[in-house]
Amino acid sequence: MTADRSLIARLAAHESWAKTADPSARTAPARRALLDRFERQVDPDGVLPPSERARRAGHARKAYFARLALRSAQARRKTPDVVDGNVRPSRRDEDKPQ
Repeated sequence: MTADRSLIARLAAHESWAKTADPSARTAPARRALLDRFERQVDPDGVLPPSERARRAGHARKAYFARLALRSAQARRKTPDVVDGNVRPSRRDEDKPQ
């Protein structure tokens, strides 16, 4: 079942991280790949000096995550909170006089 697969995968992930001596070293290649992505985005031909490329890549990364945050906020405003099948009022609704 899908729920079982999800739980099994979560269990395996926790066991794997429990055996990891240096989590930072384990995730370093992924962090480097993410930064490289933004450097390629702002300087695809590699002509900028390293300091300028890094500065621009930093701004591109901040813009990317700000865009994600904006989309997340917009999606949360569209979707009502549902708990136990009951729709909770949003925070905006709580501020309104009844």
